[in-house]
Amino acid sequence: MSWLSRVRKGIPFLPKRQSTDNLWHKCGKCGTMVFLKEWEDNLRVCPRCDHHDRIGAKARFEHLFDQGRYELLPAPEVREDPLRFKDSKRYTDRLKAARAATNERDALLNARGTLDDHPVIIGVQDFAFMGGSMGIAVGAAFVAGVHAAIAGKCPYLLFTAAGGARMQEGILSLMQMPRTTVALAELREAGLPYIVVLTDPTTGGVTASYAMLGDVQLAEPGALIGFAGQRVIEQTIREKLPDGFQRAEYLLAHGMIDMVVPRHQLRERLSQLVSYLAPEREAA
Repeated sequence: MSWLSRVRKGIPFLPKRQSTDNLWHKCGKCGTMVFLKEWEDNLRVCPRCDHHDRIGAKARFEHLFDQGRYELLPAPEVREDPLRFKDSKRYTDRLKAARAATNERDALLNARGTLDDHPVIIGVQDFAFMGGSMGIAVGAAFVAGVHAAIAGKCPYLLFTAAGGARMQEGILSLMQMPRTTVALAELREAGLPYIVVLTDPTTGGVTASYAMLGDVQLAEPGALIGFAGQRVIEQTIREKLPDGFQRAEYLLAHGMIDMVVPRHQLRERLSQLVSYLAPEREAA
């Protein structure tokens, strides 16, 4: 063994040093560099420009439920890859990659807990899972969340974030639009509130179905909300669309949603709405 090998073996292994990649976050809007911990403690909202970045389902649950305590509802079992779809990759491979990246079964998670002592079921779509796209699993999870709310006689609160229907499931993904609408009819028949918080982005078939059927429609600041993309609309009508078109503030000004609420105020506002819309259940 050479002297170089002996010296190298004698050097203790040191832990990997922190780098700029895991210490800082660059705001996607203003470009400000923010300490990663400060950004996460601020619920992924830029302290300089108030840009609301995307946030995962479990971070939502911890922020909204009392003491951050909640019970995840089991994901319904559905048939995967019913069309045996393949483009540049097999659909099954895309699902595996999304599950490995997010540690979740699919794009919609439901949880049970209390919000200021009000029992609620909260569903969150995670854009990190294949763009939050709506497929059979998302439709089944939505229906399961509604049925859990009916069984618990409590409101269903949903945070939407999706690029639309999941193209790998073709017509089966589009069938989730009427399926979720029927589930909401059951919720209303039971006299229970359905409150929607539109987050960035909420588009396509999700907007055309359960995302816009809430008893109250909230949105986070700057959220992109629409059906078709702005470029497609401009090419169709051959006109330039106004600035801020399809953003939450524009939709509020034109009566499409009820209010725009910053992320830090969402918990308080949702608690107020639940107490207004389900007061008899609160007293019980």
